[in-house]
Amino acid sequence: MELRHLRYFCVVAEELNLTCAAKRLHMSQPPLSRQIKQLEQEVGAELFERSSRGLRLTSSGIFFQQRALEILEKVDVTIDTTRHMARSKRTLFGIGFVPSIFYGQIPMLVRDLRQIENVEISLTELTTIQQIQALKAGRIDMGFGRLRIDDPDVEQEILFNEPFIAALPSGHPLEGTTPTCEELARYPLILFPAKPRPSLADMVLGIFRRQGLKVEVIQEANEVQTALSLVASDIGITLVPEEVKRVQRDGISYVALADKTITSPVVCSRRRGEKPSLLMNEATTILHKLVDDRSMGRYP
Repeated sequence: MELRHLRYFCVVAEELNLTCAAKRLHMSQPPLSRQIKQLEQEVGAELFERSSRGLRLTSSGIFFQQRALEILEKVDVTIDTTRHMARSKRTLFGIGFVPSIFYGQIPMLVRDLRQIENVEISLTELTTIQQIQALKAGRIDMGFGRLRIDDPDVEQEILFNEPFIAALPSGHPLEGTTPTCEELARYPLILFPAKPRPSLADMVLGIFRRQGLKVEVIQEANEVQTALSLVASDIGITLVPEEVKRVQRDGISYVALADKTITSPVVCSRRRGEKPSLLMNEATTILHKLVDDRSMGRYP
């Protein structure tokens, strides 16, 4: 399958008429019809219902159209950005991150890097495992996650260990306290992310498991924001990294845990054995200053 097949399909799906679609694509109708049939054969599903009244998208065709448009939009944006970078002679620096990281130092790192002349920052939300793959493929230059992954091509640095805190519905019996894990285990737990695993969810389960405590997982969410919305709805409680408390939400109270050793690592990943570029050295310098400021209490 080639991109042109997706473009042909999207035009036909919009026109629902092969003659009109062929005219828009500056080609004759028979080759276009053959291309669409070949696409359906490759996909393994009929994308159009054909009748004497014309074409109509099947349910599979509607789904395929949505995804094809998303793919083509990303391709067009990538091409436009690449052309812009080539004209402006800007250097691309890719950063991958898990959502729970993006409440602390990372936005400050991005802000400072954007001040460097002729630098284009690309931000991509990726799991830690996806970051490892993206680093090895050269799609990103630096990744920020919470899992330690053993890979010979990637080096990882623990920047600091971030305490967990509990997010509770407003008015919860533990509001205003510093609860123990035993006290927290008495209440339904919301986990995130639901997938892919392993993830922060497994870290949270491990906290209770190591203390011999059983918890009732009442709901799993893919995003921290969704998990917080569920907490605000009084469905359950959840554990979040400390910096998430910067997200002020109605109906939620954050409390520190009694056990201050319950933490999650913030891990920076880079390609191993690669001579650092000037931009990488600058990013590392900025990052370590931000981490030092945090450790010295200078981080707001």
